[in-house]
Amino acid sequence: MDRNRVPMLDVFRYPRGASPIEVEVDGYPNYHHITAAPGRDLPRLMLERGINPAAMVQAPDERRRPVITIRSSPWKAGHATNPWHDEFDLDHGHVRYYGDHKPDTTGLPGATAGNRALLEAWRHHAGTSAYERSLAPPLLLFRSATVLRGGRRVVKGHVEFCGVAVIERLEHIVQRDPSGGRSFPNLVLDLAVLDLAPAGDTLDLRWIDDRRDASLTTEQTHRFAPASWLRWVDQGRAAIPRVRRRVVSSRVRTASEQLPVNPDDMRVLWRLYHFFDDRKHAFELLAARVAAQLLAGSGAMYRDGWLTRAGGDGGMDFVGRLDVGAPGSSTPLVVLGQAKCVAPSSSISPDQVARVVARLRRGWIGVFVTTGTFSRQAQIEVIDDQYPLVLVGGRTLVEQVLRMAAADYDGDLDALLRSVDTGYEAAVAHRRPEEILSG
Repeated sequence: MDRNRVPMLDVFRYPRGASPIEVEVDGYPNYHHITAAPGRDLPRLMLERGINPAAMVQAPDERRRPVITIRSSPWKAGHATNPWHDEFDLDHGHVRYYGDHKPDTTGLPGATAGNRALLEAWRHHAGTSAYERSLAPPLLLFRSATVLRGGRRVVKGHVEFCGVAVIERLEHIVQRDPSGGRSFPNLVLDLAVLDLAPAGDTLDLRWIDDRRDASLTTEQTHRFAPASWLRWVDQGRAAIPRVRRRVVSSRVRTASEQLPVNPDDMRVLWRLYHFFDDRKHAFELLAARVAAQLLAGSGAMYRDGWLTRAGGDGGMDFVGRLDVGAPGSSTPLVVLGQAKCVAPSSSISPDQVARVVARLRRGWIGVFVTTGTFSRQAQIEVIDDQYPLVLVGGRTLVEQVLRMAAADYDGDLDALLRSVDTGYEAAVAHRRPEEILSG
């Protein structure tokens, strides 16, 4: 295995006393070999405890802790030595991790070496400047893995790599020992597991080697750092939703998948863009008609509403109503629409999508229509957060427009566009969205 590219969720053998020279032990990659720093005389990165802070180094610019390795042991959860249950949701980049204060530990939660290191790290992870955050020790996450070896289940001596994380939140809590019933204080941390997708969902351990090298400044240690870490250092907490690991759903479409495949259809998309580029408000009427056709095609009854006035729409360009159910036994839903006429080579950002979502109330749905595409991150946020928002990109827009032209304008696209352009003013109204429910 190339130690410069350690894959997420790979399982390693963690044998006590094994030499870092051995590449494999018992058929598994040797943890001590993977975490050794070739050509450098550095201490081993151990996983003997739950929280394992690496020794501080005095770098040319600042004293820093290079890394903290975390080991969670699910098989011990509920035992006297580990009366808590860590929670790993790696698909959504979240880990809830409990500190190492135990029922028989005296003093406050910072009395143990592990908790003390986490409290110290939290000051940097919560730093308000990029420089403070650059000194924050990354958390390398591992959890004990159960493997089959020689026909039997082995619960000790193997660890699964669960990524690199930053501390998103730290709380002081009171826990209860399930065996003795005693209450005791502890720490609980919400960790944001960083996105390693640009590097093939792998971590380059040369970054950790550099952080442990006292001859390098903190800035020099960034050369092998994950892009997500560097963005977090630069932007802080605001960047966490963008740098958090998410397993991409099959519903996420690439830009090419959102654009027409047929060259003739692609020319239609560019034609729509150029036609509405200097009359973007009129594009809102086309988007409203496309939304009506799409939603009506679902089997529900769609009722046209109105367009909002130009300027200050706050993420709302058109309003409609969708009646779901059978005649005489249905419920009306408010439909809020957003239209963006952009170059087909452009993409809609998560922030633009968030503006529409922010306007939705309970029981409302949204439709976002564009001549471009939706960025990967915008799609992921809609899917992961289960927003009731229909995304209509360039390919679907062209399909619906051509269908509309064929059905109502004898296939004459120019006639359709003229109808949209001349019909805009009459479709505009200054009304509250909920008024559509009483119509």
